[in-house]
Amino acid sequence: MYILSRRELFTLAAAAAAGVCSSRKTTASLKHPGAQAGISADQALGELLAGNKRFASGAASAPRRQPKHFRLLTGAQHPEAIVVACADSRVAPEILFDAGIGDIFVVSVAGNVIESAGVVVTGSIEYAVAVLNVPLIMVLGHSDCGAVKAALNSKDSLPGAIDGLVRLIKPAVLKSKGLPGDPLDNAIRANVTTGVERLKGLDPILAPRVRGLKLKVVGGIYDLATGKVELI
Repeated sequence: MYILSRRELFTLAAAAAAGVCSSRKTTASLKHPGAQAGISADQALGELLAGNKRFASGAASAPRRQPKHFRLLTGAQHPEAIVVACADSRVAPEILFDAGIGDIFVVSVAGNVIESAGVVVTGSIEYAVAVLNVPLIMVLGHSDCGAVKAALNSKDSLPGAIDGLVRLIKPAVLKSKGLPGDPLDNAIRANVTTGVERLKGLDPILAPRVRGLKLKVVGGIYDLATGKVELI
């Protein structure tokens, strides 16, 4: 039996009030319905993890991915979570969290780099928080990350801008040096936690909301082999 998500229940209630009740639709006429419904960071995180559980178990529902759902969102977007993910082709947040169009604001960059990544990355995140009122940010690393591996193993300069990107990850590698366990896994985790701490303290938009408990920043690791996301 299909169970309506919290987002869909809110959508149906809004549509009914307008006299246009429709099954499994997202209304674009309401600005930020997730925020208006009072969704909290914990609720948004719960939905992400529940979706990942469905995906990893082979029970993904692939909600709201038809052309009609895209058309309904042409006038506005109202995501419930920001996911800062690696640009790796095997890491697709909407799929691994079994989410529909408009649910997740995705920022993708190789190595899910945030520290010293510049205004393109941080500005994108700040936009989603300040303008779209998103209550949750997840920095999502993944197993066997090539960018982190390069930062861990490369001794010489890499070609083009790749070298500059990899250098941004080097501090996380140094931070994890000497820890027990697999050096690559440790560096991947350190890279995620470095990003989380950076966002928590980022003024003038994110830090005040974190202190005021209006925004939550968490880290996660996606396992390519199992499909599972582990919070760290």
